[in-house]
Amino acid sequence: MDVLARRTPGFTPADIENLMNEAAILTARKREKKIKMETIEEAITKVIAGVAKKSKVISEKERRLTAYHEGGHAVCAHVLEEVSPVHQVTIVPRGRAGGFTMQLPVEDKFYATKNEMKENIVVLLGGRVAEELVLKDVSTGASNDLERVTATARSMVTKYGMSSKLGPMSFDSDDEVFLGNSFSSKRNYSEEVAFEIDQETKRIVDGAYDKTRSILQENMDRLEYVAQALLIYETLDAEQFVKAFNKELPLNEIENAVTEENSSKEVEEQLNYKIRKDEEERNNVIDINKNLEDKSDKDK
Repeated sequence: MDVLARRTPGFTPADIENLMNEAAILTARKREKKIKMETIEEAITKVIAGVAKKSKVISEKERRLTAYHEGGHAVCAHVLEEVSPVHQVTIVPRGRAGGFTMQLPVEDKFYATKNEMKENIVVLLGGRVAEELVLKDVSTGASNDLERVTATARSMVTKYGMSSKLGPMSFDSDDEVFLGNSFSSKRNYSEEVAFEIDQETKRIVDGAYDKTRSILQENMDRLEYVAQALLIYETLDAEQFVKAFNKELPLNEIENAVTEENSSKEVEEQLNYKIRKDEEERNNVIDINKNLEDKSDKDK
């Protein structure tokens, strides 16, 4: 229940009801009699991130890029102390995302400190920096990360007074002015201050970028290990990720686990196919007997 509560912040009772209905549907599809916690977590992920696109054909190049990208997020999150721990990392596409790294807070929080916000920016930059360090290139996969990085850094400067240069002042305005066909925010500061805001925002982002780069360079062997584990297993839960980070999760065992899982699925599919065939044959025999009985009755 603790994990469920931490994974569903802001959910209304109706949202929880829909979530459990989704979990019940998944349980029925698996032909299980009880709703397991892993099924509930799968339902939460489906509701939040979308349906897993396991049938989507993805090139090995893109899988590798996604593995290092998500690995970069996860490694940074694990190393830093002020951010929420990693709960799940996956390279299975969901919705519009090629993969994701999910973090869960260990306790309820109503405020964020300056250090927490700076470290969250570092985690968000982890994917982009990992691509740059390992693949010597960057992709469009970090677009949403960069939007959140910029928004967070700018809020630190304009809304929360966390800029050492501009001081404890708020330059954030909720006033809107209608200009032509759109609304524009009304500024309550000069062009000179606007320039300083841009400079301070860039300074925060650049500092976080340097820290991200330093963390991943120091933990390159761990990043490599986590990425390889993701390429083989595709999804790592919290325990598996920590073992992969510490290089305590042998990759050959992961391969064996995947092979065993696939073998189990193949056996299950074969059994289900045989059951369906037997059922069809029984139905055919019943139909034949019924037809013979009907014909016999007509002859009489």
